[in-house]
Amino acid sequence: MNRYLELSIEYANQRSYLDDLFSVYPTIPEGIRDIDQQAWGKVEAAFNEGNNYELIRRLLEFDLFPIKDSYVAYLRRDKSALERNPKTTNRLAGRLYEMGLDLIYQKCSEAKETNRQIGPMFRKWAASKSLGLMPCSLEEFVSNNEDAVLKGSDVHLMRFAKEHLGYNHNKGLDLVARFNGKYVIGEAKFLTDFGGHQSSQFRDALATLNAEVDAVAVAVLDGVLYIPGKNKMYTELTEIYAEKNIMSALLLREFLYSL
Repeated sequence: MNRYLELSIEYANQRSYLDDLFSVYPTIPEGIRDIDQQAWGKVEAAFNEGNNYELIRRLLEFDLFPIKDSYVAYLRRDKSALERNPKTTNRLAGRLYEMGLDLIYQKCSEAKETNRQIGPMFRKWAASKSLGLMPCSLEEFVSNNEDAVLKGSDVHLMRFAKEHLGYNHNKGLDLVARFNGKYVIGEAKFLTDFGGHQSSQFRDALATLNAEVDAVAVAVLDGVLYIPGKNKMYTELTEIYAEKNIMSALLLREFLYSL
């Protein structure tokens, strides 16, 4: 097994892994969403009048609809469908009346889900000089051959890798660096659970390892995948991808300086 993968599994299971990982992914929920009081007044009026169509229409204007329903996304994109589909409108309205105004307000003002905030956290962590170097501009990065971490969005990093390193994927990158004369590219993920979207994120990171590129490819992965068991992530990690450069963000610095 790759030494850094082995160390990552050991770290996650023998040390204060989650406490330490918080420095990379400080998943603090944002404050409650602001609700425009004038818009909310129209919601209250529609609710009190029992106007199903107007109630749904007003709530669709908020960032967060108060109930999860497969038809809401369609209605957001085509509000005229409310009038053409009275049964759907009435069904949704019935759930809202059952909730009551207080709960509707609470649901509309909930903080954003933590998982949706995770994306840029790794690059923000790297930007705090956690890898021993402050990320630098493209001009500085290409001006010499010294150790460096490239600053930029995932799209900017991908563009550099395509133009200079032969990277052949249309997937943004979280890391482009150069240590001891070797270029490194990587994607970082914090996998908070098994299955669904998280499995897709796992596959995205692994795909980076298989990209044709003139660089050392790494998958900087953290989360539940290091929990031993029969789950698919851990099985693939330790059997199919055991020799690949997969590691926790907490071990990335040591890996880079060991190149």
